[in-house]
Amino acid sequence: MVDIEHELSDIFADVTIDVISTVSGFSLTVQSQEKDKRLEAITGFMNLNGKKGGTLFMSAKESDIRVLCSYMTGAPQAEITEDDIEDAVCELVNMIAGGVKLRLSDTDYMFNITQPFAITGENVSIVTKKRAHVISSTLGNEEISVKLRVVY
Repeated sequence: MVDIEHELSDIFADVTIDVISTVSGFSLTVQSQEKDKRLEAITGFMNLNGKKGGTLFMSAKESDIRVLCSYMTGAPQAEITEDDIEDAVCELVNMIAGGVKLRLSDTDYMFNITQPFAITGENVSIVTKKRAHVISSTLGNEEISVKLRVVY
């Protein structure tokens, strides 16, 4: 029997790696898959509605999103505003959810997506019921790091 949680984890990580590579040229790898609830200073999230829906969270340090935003827009990092950073994290989550949705289109895990949102602030945690399934990955390289969480 296929371990669906491991398979879903791989799909979400692969799509995130592809999206970030496409928008920035950065090559990321999975650094860890520890299930921690602590998020970074800026988090984009989106609900995944379907038979087996959930919520996607992608968080990173503000400085890492600033770097990605600079590559996405072509603007120098010093010119990137807080609004630009929030828009960038929302767009990244939107692209990740869209890519995963496409890969899961013929499965019970097919979902519809909502509007992406951003949460900013220090010491933000996402707490779920004990029986919730959580997929967790930290992706990074020597320049940037992002945390990916899916709760379903």
